[in-house]
Amino acid sequence: MAVLLHTRVRVSDLDRTIDWYCKHLGFEVLSRTDKSPAGNHIAHLELPGNDHTLEFTWSPEYELKVPEDLLHFAIGVPDLIGFCDQLERDGIEIWPEDWRASFPTGRKMAFIDDPDGYEIELLER
Repeated sequence: MAVLLHTRVRVSDLDRTIDWYCKHLGFEVLSRTDKSPAGNHIAHLELPGNDHTLEFTWSPEYELKVPEDLLHFAIGVPDLIGFCDQLERDGIEIWPEDWRASFPTGRKMAFIDDPDGYEIELLER
């Protein structure tokens, strides 16, 4: 059986991305190289307890332009309101604006954007 190992995502500033994902979402750096065979700077980040990693890639000659709604990551958290309260204290905008009122029953979800504009869907699990 095949196994999904990692997803590559281009970023505009590797250090800023690493810091943001570790500080706000709990990722940890699994590995980092400043010279891949193709000349990229690469960092693999993982959420503890997950096998799938995010491979963030930066190269000086690549100009990043992230189209709106290109893709998103979905991350499950045990307490969405508590998690989002901390993100808001950290200055991160949660959307849609009425995200708290939008789920009186059923699945709780909210969205944030990373520093490059990639969407992150937060789901209560």
